[in-house]
Amino acid sequence: MLESIKKLRELTGAGMMDVKKALADAGNDEEKAVALLRERGIVKAAKKADREAREGLVRFVVDGNRAAMVEVNSETDFVARNADFQALVEGLAQTALQAKTSDIEEFRNFTVDGGESVGTTLAATAGKIGENLVLNRVAYMEGERIAGYVHSNGKIGVLVDLSGGTEAQAKDVALHVAAERPQYLRREQVNSEDIEKEREILTNKAINEGKPQQIVERIVEGQIGKFYEEKVLPEQKFVKDNSVTVGKYLGDASVNNFVRFEIGS
Repeated sequence: MLESIKKLRELTGAGMMDVKKALADAGNDEEKAVALLRERGIVKAAKKADREAREGLVRFVVDGNRAAMVEVNSETDFVARNADFQALVEGLAQTALQAKTSDIEEFRNFTVDGGESVGTTLAATAGKIGENLVLNRVAYMEGERIAGYVHSNGKIGVLVDLSGGTEAQAKDVALHVAAERPQYLRREQVNSEDIEKEREILTNKAINEGKPQQIVERIVEGQIGKFYEEKVLPEQKFVKDNSVTVGKYLGDASVNNFVRFEIGS
């Protein structure tokens, strides 16, 4: 009995009394006891589900021309630095590479080799750690030249896919995306209604400031250009050299796709 208790405590991280009760309820069947502990962990996690999870980690995995990235939230930064939590997030990034999906619900229901689903694994870990854990986002990418970047605090992660260029350029662009928060890959992706709304606001502002009517349009178009420079990746000033844009830094290479996760955003 004592050997079983020790074994299950090491395996699950549960407390001694929880393990003893699970073994007793399972008729000393270790496998059933583990299942009971997981179920009870899920119940504990469910009770915590109304607590907000605003901390956490982002992790990615790149495997040749494929990559995956996950964001898992915790309630406290203390748990985000917990070894079990970090192992969970890193494991989920690997699982996301197998799942090949950017759909969060599909990923939650994904099982590895007939085992537990991602959602069940997450809930069991939440019960063990004692905090609400939330799988917030997942991204899967296939491309030509993929690079990833995670900021040193683990709270910002980026995946980038380039056509052409070098591995160093792909990594530089991933770093840039982390720092500068681009929203669009091309001007055409910007919602036309948003642009018209911005143009209207800028026009009224210029008129209210008493700018001559004949130059209002020129002023507004210049400011709309700045709007694009702030939001569209190739038009942004390159973070490592503000004398060039990202597009000019890449030369003949171009960005096919990028994904950026940031805890709390």
